[in-house]
Amino acid sequence: MKNRYFDLIDQTFYFPQEGFDIEDGYLVFNGVPLHYLINKYGTPIKLSYLPKIGSQIKKVRNLFTRAMKTIGYRGKYHYCYCTKSCHFSYVMNEVLRHDVELETSSAFDIELIKKLYEKGKVTKDKIIICNGFKPKRYLEKIVELINDGWTNVIPVCDNMEEINFYEQHVEGKCKIGIRMATEEEPNFEFYTSRLGIRYADVLAFFQEKIKDNPKFELKLLHFFVDTGIKDSLYYWGELKKALKLYCEMKKHADNLTGLNIGGGMPIRNSLGFEFDYKYMIKEIVSLISQACEEDEVPEPNIYTEFGKYTVGESGATIFSVLAQKRQNDSETWYMIDNSLMTTLPDTWGIGERFILLPINKWENEYRRVNIGGLSCDNSDYYNSEVHESQVYLPSYSINDEEPLYLGFFHTGAYQDALSGYGGIKHCLIPSPKHVIVYRNKQGNLVDIMYQEEQSAENMLEILGY
Repeated sequence: MKNRYFDLIDQTFYFPQEGFDIEDGYLVFNGVPLHYLINKYGTPIKLSYLPKIGSQIKKVRNLFTRAMKTIGYRGKYHYCYCTKSCHFSYVMNEVLRHDVELETSSAFDIELIKKLYEKGKVTKDKIIICNGFKPKRYLEKIVELINDGWTNVIPVCDNMEEINFYEQHVEGKCKIGIRMATEEEPNFEFYTSRLGIRYADVLAFFQEKIKDNPKFELKLLHFFVDTGIKDSLYYWGELKKALKLYCEMKKHADNLTGLNIGGGMPIRNSLGFEFDYKYMIKEIVSLISQACEEDEVPEPNIYTEFGKYTVGESGATIFSVLAQKRQNDSETWYMIDNSLMTTLPDTWGIGERFILLPINKWENEYRRVNIGGLSCDNSDYYNSEVHESQVYLPSYSINDEEPLYLGFFHTGAYQDALSGYGGIKHCLIPSPKHVIVYRNKQGNLVDIMYQEEQSAENMLEILGY
């Protein structure tokens, strides 16, 4: 009977696979020798592997381009990066190397856009899609961009009152988008998204506020399914509703040339992840083309706002197992050297599962365990995976010369923002050190320390001591 951890993985999944391999008994992530980084920097450590960002952008852009070419689609494709998924400069710089458009969510996002312009990273003809419910400060910042000569800023109206601010404060003409509110899945806690304008009101809103107003030019209809892009009756139904509305509005709005299908492209959260990107993208493009042909309207330019998909798979978080605790006859706890709640808040807040793999000890026998964080909170644990309602990891002895190292992978989106990078953490557990890895012009790996582990002095200063 084979009961090594390697045998468990080898028998359960196709392994090695994209992004993961074993070399000399240690896990390698996208060609990065994790054991080398652990020896150099210690744990806990957050890793950002920048080349993955570009490869994700290229992958989807190529699939949309090929699908459009295959069916003779006459519109264009625009890849927008959703900045809220990760705002760090190293991510923005890498994203913009691939000539993508940008989507914003807040007033501070606009300040970020201005900084990028000052550094020569963007020009004033960059497409900037401004989404979300907009408090006055956000509205003012959007108007500042428009009045400062940014020619492709598209504020997407989230409610019918928003347009009044642009009417009063924009100098000259203004491009406009409209967000259609979508119905949520039947098992959701409410029926309709709080974001966007009610489906039945969109056309009347356009005719009353935009159609005959020389200040405005409707460029974009936006919709977004919160649960993401997936091959389900619910998703296809909401997309068809948006297409029906687009075709109806296009008959009244000559300048309407864009359909924004939002974000939600899934990323791998398990070694057994299966999602047919090629099929889904081709079906989306075909459905849009078919609807436009039936209604005899031109095919729109397609916009997507992929944030988590862009940056998620570039990230990893690595811990050491400090100790193991046997609390009863059936449960063993592996206690790690940081908090899951504060470092990977989605594991606690929404029950998100990431790819979990050991870095070492793949030849050891495996056992069922719970992973416990350092905080005193009862919710600071991880005990299930996407494919299994349990966690299996290599067994080890407290007398081993080398501790067991664990990696959570594809953690590059949202975790830093939700946990409050730096700042105050539950039980005053510090933010881990952060290392960036990229490849130089010769293709060689280069690693740099982006941020040291948060210090006690830093926390105490924030707390007023």
